[in-house]
Amino acid sequence: MTTRPYVLLSAAMSVDGYLDDASPKRLLLSNAADFERVDEVRASCDAILIGATTIRRDNPRLLVNSEDRRAKRIAEGRSEYPLKVTVTRTGDLSSDLNFWHHGGAKLVFTIDEVVEKASATLDGLADVVSVGPELDWGLVLDELGRRGVGRLMVEGGGTVHTQFMAQDLADELHLAVAPLLVGEPTAPRFLGTADYPGGTTARMRLLEAQTIGDVVLLRYAPRERF
Repeated sequence: MTTRPYVLLSAAMSVDGYLDDASPKRLLLSNAADFERVDEVRASCDAILIGATTIRRDNPRLLVNSEDRRAKRIAEGRSEYPLKVTVTRTGDLSSDLNFWHHGGAKLVFTIDEVVEKASATLDGLADVVSVGPELDWGLVLDELGRRGVGRLMVEGGGTVHTQFMAQDLADELHLAVAPLLVGEPTAPRFLGTADYPGGTTARMRLLEAQTIGDVVLLRYAPRERF
């Protein structure tokens, strides 16, 4: 039986729960020290997953930036960069985005209906895999496990985070809370409406709380509800 990866959800949000504002320019919620922390967490993982909507909106490279951390990965017999993963139900991907042209291997999960479209668009830039007629996160994790991914870092966006939390697939949550208020109704939020496990009274176990400059990092164990 395939062992699924340990799933770590990572997000930075404003005090009122937003991942970004509604402007075209990305809102930087973390500070320099917290960005360093995130880079270290990325380096510890076998794969990093981000939704296709976030790729289109933010155009991230999604890299381990530290040369020392990349060198350590290589010395340990690992790839220089973690596998970069995205998911798409529509196949609406652009081949000129940063995601495809930086770092190491890339993997796209999609559905039967659009797998040929996505493969043609990327034309060798990524391995494109269908998980069936519908996007099934369990099958995504099973396939990552078969590919040797033991530790998966999920960096969003809000729809992806919501689905992982609602389906009880997250083993750990890293939430960096920035001292900002967004308050814009069209801005993306960390979590949306869902039927979360345990209902409104199930409390997650707090693993750690620490200040990083003006940001507070909260680490939770989502599956350990009581």
